[in-house]
Amino acid sequence: MNKLSVSLAAIGALALAGGTIRLALGDATPDKILTGSAAFTTYLTEKPGVFRKLTPADLPKPGATPSASNRSQIVARPDGVLPQTLPGFSVNQFVFGLTTPRAMKAAPNGDVFVAETGARQVRVYRGVSDEGKPRRGSIFASDLGPVFGLAFYPPGDDPKWLYVSNTTSVVRFAYNRNDLTATGKPETMITGIPGGGHSTRDLTFSPDGKSLFVAVGSGSNVDDPDDHPSEKNRANVLEYTPDGKFVRVYGAGIRNPVGLAVNPTTGQLWCSVNERDELGDNLVPDYITHIEPGGFYGWPWFYMGGNQDPRLAGKHPELKSKVLVPDVLLQPHNASLQLMFYQGSMFPAEYKGDIFAAEHGSWNRAVRTGHEVIRVPLKDGKASGVYEDFLTGFVLENGDVWGRPVGVAAAADGSLLVSDDGSGSIWRVSYSK
Repeated sequence: MNKLSVSLAAIGALALAGGTIRLALGDATPDKILTGSAAFTTYLTEKPGVFRKLTPADLPKPGATPSASNRSQIVARPDGVLPQTLPGFSVNQFVFGLTTPRAMKAAPNGDVFVAETGARQVRVYRGVSDEGKPRRGSIFASDLGPVFGLAFYPPGDDPKWLYVSNTTSVVRFAYNRNDLTATGKPETMITGIPGGGHSTRDLTFSPDGKSLFVAVGSGSNVDDPDDHPSEKNRANVLEYTPDGKFVRVYGAGIRNPVGLAVNPTTGQLWCSVNERDELGDNLVPDYITHIEPGGFYGWPWFYMGGNQDPRLAGKHPELKSKVLVPDVLLQPHNASLQLMFYQGSMFPAEYKGDIFAAEHGSWNRAVRTGHEVIRVPLKDGKASGVYEDFLTGFVLENGDVWGRPVGVAAAADGSLLVSDDGSGSIWRVSYSK
């Protein structure tokens, strides 16, 4: 039985469990959606063009299945194996041989900057050749810490600074529009960010340039900040001024807010979140959501609204009614990382303004999920809770993992770039009519 047959058979089994199975292959409109228990998936049933919608009502009880440990052991990508996507789209290897490429950010001139975390440096790529490769590449800055977040300031077409985050600090480099290498040493803007545990620190600016947002994950799975001082100012999105002055906790109770981006339609800050583990295969969903200023999203006492974590039963009942439900619930343990709003002109018009997000892949699940890139369709900048499997195939049929998506960015020609820290590659997804 080939992989497609396995996938369709597994989807059929899910249909018997409940929900509506209606496949949308090669169709960019989410008019056919898996719902209810059928919306849960594994790597065998992730398939480009399948739309899913999970709601809090679909969630099982804590401990409905045992807590699993199924960590990815990366294998070499077999010859001829590429990520899979929708008809009309194609995939090629844009760059290879990188050391833990993670978050990416496109500059206003179309250059794409990459946090090469394992090499402690930032790379930059310019242009796309006829072969789907970068026309030029350079190390922008090296001898840094474990870099991740990248943000240009001020917003607009002519930024003067590139902000770069490490786990415990944020620095900036002077930047001119066509720089391929930094022209000076980094200037430290923020220090004292809590380190250890979840180490990614994504960055983005508000549209007016007055606020710098920094994502800081928890240091644990469900340690209660009441009796774990090390959790102070963690599991939050923090707001600073561009010169590094702390303003406030912008959004709280967000276990690990890995990806940040501003919605160009609404101006709202959005976030891609890794939720907690060890409550079973299908708890707790990761999510993508806009962040309400001052909003509280539950961690560690509650999840997906007023669902209390049984490990902290009875704690903070006064907060139960204050927990906000995220816009888009994703597969539990997906490890949702960077997200971006597509503004390119290569893809079909209906993709304009939609979210693409990288799902790094599960460990706390008996059968893997994640290891894909998803698309979240938006209407007038708002989500309906639906998402689509867009780029899959990073797991072999036997469950071996060869790739793990991390970052997403649009190249100058409108193609989608995806960093993969499993194979040390950047993949390029292009479209032709």
